[in-house]
Amino acid sequence: MEMNIAQLETYIENDQLDEIISLLTERPQLAVQTTSHQISPLLLACYYQKQKIANVIAEFVPELNLFDACAVGKFDDVTLLVFKSPSSVNSFSIDGFTPLGLACHFNHEEIARFLILKGAEVNIASKNGFNVFPIHSAVAANNLNLTNVLLYAGAYPNVCQKSGVAPLHTAAQNGNIEIIIALLEKGAEVTLRMEGGKLPADLASEKGFTEIAEILMPED
Repeated sequence: MEMNIAQLETYIENDQLDEIISLLTERPQLAVQTTSHQISPLLLACYYQKQKIANVIAEFVPELNLFDACAVGKFDDVTLLVFKSPSSVNSFSIDGFTPLGLACHFNHEEIARFLILKGAEVNIASKNGFNVFPIHSAVAANNLNLTNVLLYAGAYPNVCQKSGVAPLHTAAQNGNIEIIIALLEKGAEVTLRMEGGKLPADLASEKGFTEIAEILMPED
């Protein structure tokens, strides 16, 4: 049977690590083919939150690109690639994210710090209809350090992604008081309403975070 990219995708989806290793050992070129999702097998594994599989696929890729290296968390590859091509720090992946956006989405704080140091712009949204900024990803990942790194680098706290969701909405829904305080200290507005009219306080309240909801209630 002709083993192809669809087979590899199935193995990734079903967490079949041994099958992936034997398939890629036999046909290493599959590791660099584009999947039906228009992204690399490695990035697909990252989106499925299968870090172990992503790490294995990375071993079969002769040279990682910057986006895949940021997604999978290969710090050494990221530094080398940025050194070779400094302007790539603000480029866009095929699915519309910047390297910083991917590093934040996949919770790689050290890589995010490095990219910012090398001139990555913290206030660039994804170009894929979702309008996700790095700050949205950091807050969604519930990562206080990463959120602070971005805020100190000048990330706007009130940017809205698709459906009008601001970082404060997500932090309120997660009940993360430390991130909420970090956002408020940098000027996050408690009065922002998402599509459908909900305030951050409403989301906290729905999740049973009563004290947080009280803190976030706009003063009339």
